[in-house]
Amino acid sequence: MRISQVTVRRRLLLALLAVGIGFMALIARLAYVQLVKGGKLAEQAEESWRRQIPFEAKRGTITDRTGIKLAYNISSPTVYAVPAQVKDKEGTAGKLAPLIGMDRDKVLEMLKKKASNVNLRPGGRKITLELAQQIRDLALPGIYVAEDNKRFYPFGTMAAQVLGITGYDSGLTGVEKQYNQLLSGTRGNISFLTDAAGRQMPNSSEAYQPPRDGLTLQLTIDQKIQSIVERELDQAMLKYQAKDVIAIAMDPKSGEVLAMGSRPTFQPDRYQEAEPEVYNRNLPIWMTYEPGSTFKIITLSAAIQEGKVNLKNESFYDPGYVEVGGARLRCWKKGGHGSQSFLEVVENSCNPGFVALGQRLGKEKLFEYIKNFGFGKRTGIDIGGEENGILFKLANVGPVELATTAFGQGVSVTPIQQITAVAAAINGGKLFKPHVAKAWVNPDTGETLQEIEPELVRQVISPETSKQVREALESVVAQGTGGNAFLDGYRVGGKTGTAQKVINGVYSASEHIVSFIGFAPADDPQLIVYVAVDNPQGIQFGGVVAAPIVRNIMADALPYLGVEPRKDQIGKEYKLGELPMVNVPNLVGKSVTDLYEDMNMNFQLSASGKGDTVLRQAPEAGQRVQKGSVIRIYLGNEGEQAPAEDGAH
Repeated sequence: MRISQVTVRRRLLLALLAVGIGFMALIARLAYVQLVKGGKLAEQAEESWRRQIPFEAKRGTITDRTGIKLAYNISSPTVYAVPAQVKDKEGTAGKLAPLIGMDRDKVLEMLKKKASNVNLRPGGRKITLELAQQIRDLALPGIYVAEDNKRFYPFGTMAAQVLGITGYDSGLTGVEKQYNQLLSGTRGNISFLTDAAGRQMPNSSEAYQPPRDGLTLQLTIDQKIQSIVERELDQAMLKYQAKDVIAIAMDPKSGEVLAMGSRPTFQPDRYQEAEPEVYNRNLPIWMTYEPGSTFKIITLSAAIQEGKVNLKNESFYDPGYVEVGGARLRCWKKGGHGSQSFLEVVENSCNPGFVALGQRLGKEKLFEYIKNFGFGKRTGIDIGGEENGILFKLANVGPVELATTAFGQGVSVTPIQQITAVAAAINGGKLFKPHVAKAWVNPDTGETLQEIEPELVRQVISPETSKQVREALESVVAQGTGGNAFLDGYRVGGKTGTAQKVINGVYSASEHIVSFIGFAPADDPQLIVYVAVDNPQGIQFGGVVAAPIVRNIMADALPYLGVEPRKDQIGKEYKLGELPMVNVPNLVGKSVTDLYEDMNMNFQLSASGKGDTVLRQAPEAGQRVQKGSVIRIYLGNEGEQAPAEDGAH
């Protein structure tokens, strides 16, 4: 079949038209890609070529309430490799391995990885500044030393459970975990362009994105008070060989925790050396146990608030036990306390008397107050790991459960619940949410970015009731079972606690948790301290073991807080064998011949040194101690300077 010339020309025209349209479409597509999508595609291409060496942000410093650093970062660089840029892998591994303390073959294996970059861990992670400079001086191609940091705790184990621990790049426990996001900051990096093989492109520059450091966290913890508490924890553990010792100090008017600690403890930057249950559990907020007689403060507060008792004008007879629901509940004193006022019931920590108060309140009202004081649920303190404690379900509370709850048996509490509740009982009736974070601070300018205000949960009892509770508890210390917490010149109130431990569902006859909670001054509380000792060896009574620990903490903490001693406290009732408190005279500068004339037989002397003049004494003049106490004096010649005491710095 013959094709006409016209048909040929038409087909050529159509073909040319199709080619033209295709060409125009290609030009349009190229124009779209170049002009519209070009920027984005170029960015994507560059991103695929870009490699980064991370620079860790400096983790935020944690300070005490006065600005003293408790945890901060120190420079500790990390070694990275970009395998594609390492030209001599054998030689590089041979030079690096001995420096970073790793096996040569292991380093070589890492240098041969098909990865954009490799962290030469563990030996190359968080190294010293001196080692970092040695590696930089080698100028090994493909080896980078990136800025990094490691956590440093200048006071060792101090406040370890509060501060917590950190892992590779985040907090794992304590406030390190609770506030990890704000403490962590934002990572920076050095970035550069590479070819498909990972080699840095010639004539390309490196871009540096600086890290943004974390914020400074200021805690409510006071380093001075914390150090006092830590000292007493160590001494209690040594003296009583206890399973655990717990202490919390708090500002009762705000819920701010001034000190918190427990034993056993650990070093936060070497936590792996301790048992997991030591560094994973903050006992003051995690441990639950029956509180014993410290819980009587709650029963007392409820009874006064509901008008169920008149402490001074109402009497109670204690035969040494009380029969409830077929069970005989005994007083701790064999034979009982006999006839006494209800104030003496409190002073003597008389179980039958508190059973009577619980019965007067009834189970609904007593448990209403217990819950209003915060028991049975978490306080909400800003540290992870807090437990709830355990209360009887109201439907399961019979006469016996009501009676035992009234004197602190059958319920389970945490130390933080206990101190928070008692703080409310003595501060005017206000229950505050406890907290350890005080403020967030800009690390560069020192500007306070956020102040954490006290959080009032509820008003539990009236100020008038709270006043009566304070007065009763001051009487407990001056004239009752809390006598070992008495501090001359300061109005101390408090309550002892001795509770049998429950082991495998049965009350132990030999193991107890003994405790004491104390506060001062009794008319205007500035400090409240709770101490619990788990299974102390030897005598197991809160008034004997825990009360002196609280007294020692307060003796140093109250003057530091600016609380002046006064003379308007309830006079101490000295029991048989107890000696009264007397002032220590000033012996410094006196001659040996004058000493005994001034002593008035109130003290014993222990002298050291040679000479006829007193250069130094301990305790210092003006302190109050028991009559007959020993005063240590150092003798020398007039004008000489007394040497520092052993161990002084």
